Parts: sequence; C-alpha cells; structure tokens
Amino acid sequence: MATVLLTTEISRTLNKHLLKLICAKGSVRYASVDRIEKVLIANRGEIACRVMRTAKKMGVRSVAVYSEPDRHSMHVAMADEAYHIGPAASQQSYLCMDKILDVAKKSCAQAVHPGYGFLSENTEFAEQCKKEGIIFIGPPSSAIRDMGIKSTSKHIMSAAGVPIIEGYHGEDQSDEKLQKEAARIGYPVMIKAVRGGGGKGMRIAVSEATFHEQLQSARREARKSFNDDVMLIEKFVENPRHVEVQVFGDQYGNVVYLFERDCSVQRRHQKIIEEAPGPDISSEVRRRLGEAAVRAAKAVNYVGAGTVEFIMDAQHNFYFMEMNTRLQVEHPVSEMITGTDLVEWQLRVAAGEKLPLTQEEIVLRGHSFEARIYAEDPSNNFLPGAGPLLHLSTPQEDQCTRIETGVREGDEVSAHYDPMIAKLVVWGEDRSAALKKLRYCLRQYNIVGLNTNIEFLLSLSGHPEFEAGNVHTSFISQHYDQLFPSVQEVSPEVLCQAALGLLLQEKHYTDKYRDQSSDMYSPFACSNGRRLNVLQCRELTLQLGDKKIALSVTYNPDGTYSMETEGQVFHVSGELQMDRDVTYLWCSLNGVMCRPKLIILDNTIHIFSTEGSTQIDVPVPKFLAGVTASSAQSGAVAPMTGTIEKVLVKVGDFVQKGDPLMVMIAMKMEHTIRAPKAGVIRKVLFKEGSQANRHAALVDIEEKDGAEAD
Repeated sequence: MATVLLTTEISRTLNKHLLKLICAKGSVRYASVDRIEKVLIANRGEIACRVMRTAKKMGVRSVAVYSEPDRHSMHVAMADEAYHIGPAASQQSYLCMDKILDVAKKSCAQAVHPGYGFLSENTEFAEQCKKEGIIFIGPPSSAIRDMGIKSTSKHIMSAAGVPIIEGYHGEDQSDEKLQKEAARIGYPVMIKAVRGGGGKGMRIAVSEATFHEQLQSARREARKSFNDDVMLIEKFVENPRHVEVQVFGDQYGNVVYLFERDCSVQRRHQKIIEEAPGPDISSEVRRRLGEAAVRAAKAVNYVGAGTVEFIMDAQHNFYFMEMNTRLQVEHPVSEMITGTDLVEWQLRVAAGEKLPLTQEEIVLRGHSFEARIYAEDPSNNFLPGAGPLLHLSTPQEDQCTRIETGVREGDEVSAHYDPMIAKLVVWGEDRSAALKKLRYCLRQYNIVGLNTNIEFLLSLSGHPEFEAGNVHTSFISQHYDQLFPSVQEVSPEVLCQAALGLLLQEKHYTDKYRDQSSDMYSPFACSNGRRLNVLQCRELTLQLGDKKIALSVTYNPDGTYSMETEGQVFHVSGELQMDRDVTYLWCSLNGVMCRPKLIILDNTIHIFSTEGSTQIDVPVPKFLAGVTASSAQSGAVAPMTGTIEKVLVKVGDFVQKGDPLMVMIAMKMEHTIRAPKAGVIRKVLFKEGSQANRHAALVDIEEKDGAEAD
C-alpha cells in the first residue's frame, strides 16, 4: 500500500512539473518531441508548398506566414492557417525572427520548418526556437555556426580528413591583405563571403587589375544579403565540376549519404540544372565522396538534412567547398533516385525518431534531372524579370515527373523575391532516358506574360557535350555561341497556323454573338465568308519583330481555307479544341496534321509545339497605338524594379560608354548600371536607397564624343 501511495505521489509531482513545461506565457507549449501535430513554415513560394504537401500526407497541420504582396499566394492558399507578418521587404517580414516566433506561439505550432534561404541557416533563429521550446527542423545551432563561417568550416574539415582547397581564411580583412593573399595564391581567385550561399557575395578576380573592383562588389552584396562582409580568398579551379552529397543525420549519431548530385551548369554562380547521380562518376569515387561527406557531418554532430559541396577536377579529385545546413533547392533529384521523401525524414528526425533507413538499405536506382524555370532573359545576361503569369500550362505530373512550384496562372512573379517560377523534376531508367524525358516535358511547359529560360534550358539539355555528360562550371561561357544560336526564321507553315487561329477565334466569337442575338440571319452573325458567285478573299497582316508579313486568305465553300504567303500556297483547315483549360489548334496544312497549343492575348498570338514556341503579333492601327517603348533614351534606364544601392557618378562627371553609373539591388542580386554612351552627366534622378521602377530613367547623359568635361 505504501508503495502505491509513493508511486502516486511521484506521478503527481511529475505531472505538476510537466504542466509547468506545457503552459508558458499563457499559450500551449509542448515539452515532448515525440509528436509534431502542427508545423510553421517560415518561408514562401515553392519550398513552403513543398513542405506543406508532405505535412498534409503525414497528417500534420501547416501554418503559413506571408508578406503583403504574398497575401493571395499559393502557399497561403495551401496552408491550414496563415498569418500576415509585414511588408514586402524581407527584413521586415520573412527575416524578422520576432514576428515569426510570435506566430509560432499564437498558432501553437510545435515546430518551425525554415525551408531554404531566409532564416534557414541563421544560428540566432535556431537558438531562439530552442529557447522558446519550439522544435527547429534543422541541425543544432552549433553546426549552423561552424559550417556557416567558411573559414571555420575549412579548419574543421581539414581536421576531419576531408580534402580542402588552398586559400586565405584569416581575420585580417583589409583590402591590402586580401589582395596580397590573392597574389600569393595566384590568379584567378574566387572572392567569397564567409557567410555566403546561393551565389551571393561571390566574385572571380582574373587578375590584380580587377581584384579591387570585384572585392568591393562582393562586399556590398554580402552586406546586403548576410549583414556581414567578411571575405575569404580561394584558388579558383578553372572548369571544375560542382558535385555535392546529400547527407542526413539523426539525434542518435547516425549519419547516411544519399549519393551525389552534379550541379555544375550555372549562371551567375547559381545552379539552373542539376542531376543525380553525377555523370561518369565511378562507384569507387561515389563511395569516397559519400564517406567524406559523412565525416564532414559527423565532425559537427550534424542532425537533419544537409549538403556537403565539393569542387571536382578533371581527374575526379575532389575538395570541400562548403556545407549547406539545410534542405537544398535541388533535393528532389536525390529523392527520385532513392525513393525517399526527405521532408518526411526531416519531420520524423526532428520529432526524435531514428533515420528510416541504414546506409546499406539506401539503393540508387535510375537517373534524375531538375531544371529550374526562372523569370529571366538569358539573351540579356540572364537578367531577372518580374510580371504576371498570363498563361501557364505544364506537363502532366506522374511518378516520373514532378513540378515543384509556388505560383499559378494569374499569379505575379514579384520583383521583391527570387525569380524562380518552378522546378521541373524527371526520372528515367538511365541518364539518356531521363534527359529525353526532361526535354519532352520542357516543351510542354508553356508560359506567357514574361521572359523565361525555358528555350535556353532546351538548348542546353540538347547540346552534344551536355548529352555526353561533359559538364563543368564554365559550360555556358565555353559553349555560348551554340547555346544562343541566331533566331530562326518563322516558317510559312507556322504563319498559316497563326492566321488559322485568328480566323477560328473570330468564328467562335461570331457564333457566340449569333447564339445570343435575336436575328440569327444578321450578316454580323456569319463568318463563313460566303459570297454569291465568287469566293471571298481577305488580306491579313502579321508581324514578326519589325517585319510585316502579308497573307492572302481565300474562304472555300467546304469551310477550309487557301492561304498564300511568300509565294507559297497552303490548303488549311482545322478547329479549336479544349483540354484541361488549354486551347489546342487541331489543324491540317496540305494534308499534314498537327496540334499546337494556341494562346491569343491582346494583339499577340503564341504557338507552342514540340518543335518550339513562336510569338507572332497582329499590327495595331496607328490611331490606336500609343507611344512606342523604343523611343530614344537620353541616358540609362532601370532594367527592372529595384533599389538603388550606390550612386557612382555626380552631375558634371564625364563618362565613357560602359562606365558604371549605379549599383542596383533587384531580385536579391546586385546589378551594375552602365553608361549606354559617352557623355557628361546632366542629371542623377535617383538617390541611394530609393526605389526605381522598371524602365525608369536613372541618369540623364548629354552625349559628347572624345572630349573630357571641364
């Protein structure tokens, strides 16, 4: 009896202490990590949607946070709950720790998933979560700190037996010291922010003459992105491969690797196409890569999903570059070749479970590619863009095809955040099959409303050297001419398809008017071109750039058309068909059948087929046309909406064509605005810190040739 009473008293005491842990600051707290029933995703866009899908599958409720421009975004619509956290600026919303933690407490979320970017590798945020009794779905703050400072991580990796590359990681950060170390290491060198990532705060100095300019540019971008401009200098390995290993650890000291990814093909030091496993990597090198990555993770007591990045030379020697202490953008390709869900692993490990699989149970099967679809203009140095998705149609998802996105048709790609629209992920039995699948799906990914890199991705994935797996970080610059071929002439067949699309749309609207009209025999309710004793002929004008093209259309009695353009005659027929809210043009040209996708918006016809995409305009009458956007400019204009970070000139300065005028921050990247011509600065129209809209005049230049200003 005494034993029972003692046991009861101990139970009461434990329950009392447990209640103290559970109730804090008037809100429900959870002391145990055995269960996660609600998770807050401290991010936006594609990655927030990705986490929510797995959470829903596991029966875990999701909480979204959003800034003002994201109020109607896809991740807000997908969440079980959503909380407004501030204006567009990340520093006042997605980077504001206090606001996010306040939402976590208000919503009674037991855990926070940081996604990637924003606060995902912020030591202070991880520590604040722990202090508040909220599970941070990521590694310990000590691992984030050690791996986040590149100079520290190099020392740790060297001690752990992980190969590292020569460089300077010292405390003396004077320009003179860094330049001296660069000369010692030998040009070219890579200048990197110690807290960098995602290509931010990274520059290549090819010679001593360019070192100072590149250093200052890297410092500015690092301060803006990480609030820290400490730099390290490393020997730049020319034409290396960027190979990274997916690792995963649990709270019991177990760490596994899920094989490597090749992310070599990049622009602006940012990845655009990734694959797993790496092409032409032997099983022996693959094993050594994986084991080195596991040593790296164990050296910092790593828990959760992480990526160890290596530089690999032509002889397959590899050197530690950095460790990303978070889920990577390109994690889906690792999932596709291992049959895993890494977000599910994150949630289970964060809840105190052991790793779902041992190293021996993780099997590599097949090959996977991921293509990042961006709002950008590849022909203009991959300049990021923003704007509405007026039309968006995608390939059908299945077990071999995934689309990771955070936008829908009608949404806008914001100038405030990253310009990525989606990730197209495919799987095949081998690399050749996966690459074939990737190209097929890219043809079906059609967007109208802004520039994208889809055609460039098609050109890249179809390049013979890429098909052969001969990839490296200089791939784009080395094969630039082949990747950016001259614009092909639009064929007469495509012009006829565009004309047929216009005629069938006109017929559709006429039939609609007829059905609503009280006079079905009105001449306005007929579009078949019927005439007595004669066939109706009609002239159409289409426009390709500045070139106008005439088509002569004859309406035949059987409802078909005869079209003549550039001396060729085509017998044309067809109809419009709807499939999944997309219009297709089912047409026959001289007996050859085809079914391109057709989008007509305003005065522009967009045709998408397996052969490519074409944009054809219908000329606007002069009395309807406004002032053209091609008016001569007297100075430099903003290529996109952004913030003026630095003004480099003043009124009266003389500049040569190409001289830097301003530094602009847009889409999380630094852009240098250069003089379009030589002359004298007449007006500087924006101050540092001010916001400039796209195409706004920034600097007024009075043209002068050859003579210095007084």
